[in-house]
Amino acid sequence: MPERVVHLADQVSALTRSRLTQVAGVASSTKILALNASIEAARAGEAGASFAVVAREVGRVADTVRDLSTDLNAQLAPLVEELSALGATLVDQVRGTRTADLALNAVELIDRNLYERSCDVRWWATDSALVDACAADADPAAVRHAVRRLAVILSSYTVYLDLWVADRDGRVVAHGRPDRFPSVLGSSVSAESWFTNAVATGSGSEYVVDDVSTNPLLGGATVATYATAIRAGGDESGEVLGALGIFFDFAPQAHDIVTGVRVSDDDRAGTRVLLVDADHRVLAASDGVGLLHERVDLGPAGSTAVGSFTRPGGEIVGYARTPGYETYRGLGWYGVIVQQTR
Repeated sequence: MPERVVHLADQVSALTRSRLTQVAGVASSTKILALNASIEAARAGEAGASFAVVAREVGRVADTVRDLSTDLNAQLAPLVEELSALGATLVDQVRGTRTADLALNAVELIDRNLYERSCDVRWWATDSALVDACAADADPAAVRHAVRRLAVILSSYTVYLDLWVADRDGRVVAHGRPDRFPSVLGSSVSAESWFTNAVATGSGSEYVVDDVSTNPLLGGATVATYATAIRAGGDESGEVLGALGIFFDFAPQAHDIVTGVRVSDDDRAGTRVLLVDADHRVLAASDGVGLLHERVDLGPAGSTAVGSFTRPGGEIVGYARTPGYETYRGLGWYGVIVQQTR
């Protein structure tokens, strides 16, 4: 692992400094002993002459060892420092690539999930029970049948909070959970973007999606709203009778994705996994912090679809912009991994 390279380089550096310091100390001690021996040989006169020669040789050896130690330290120090720097750079590169890959995985998972929502809304809008409920002369029995049909769909598709059928004027005439959300029926959605955009679609093959928001009629839950027009006869080119809005229970589904990203046990405590919108607003966070109000600084994000950078404090940030999935182009969201370096 790159971290191991850096650790070994630091160990080599510390060991080299320690041993060269010891060698220099031995050389210094030897030099002092040689000087003392020379002094004693001089005092001994002619009897110490041969010993004086040995003392001088020992002194020269000590000088040589000291010079070698100094030269070796001067040559090794920059090499070890460069090795450490290269190791640190490698660590950043590997971590950056790894976090960017994890970020891409997170945003791809949510996009694949939301692609299915875009299919659901177009399919269900052709259901005859919903078409009949939107008719101008719809009788109460037709509406009750639509409510039952919506309830059946919800029982099978547990990722939705509710499904609403609105007539051409934007009045909710039927929805799947009247017991849970009693204030929905009869409410006006004529000013809601999902409704106005849905009834303006050119054909039944089109759909619209609102960015994640909270819906007060659904208890303030965080939802992703998908919608399309309900058309006469359920035909793709039929006259617009109203709109179907489906409300994806975003918070728990997105939380499962950001908490399920595969991060090593060693890194998990220092890692934050996020989904953010095109304005870098936090939509989901593995730590549950900042939802729908915090904005994340993504640095150079936008110049590349996938990348990473290191913040001044040492955090590695990996990001990936949605590539979309199948016919779902996405909304410009990003997966983001913020990881503390050790």
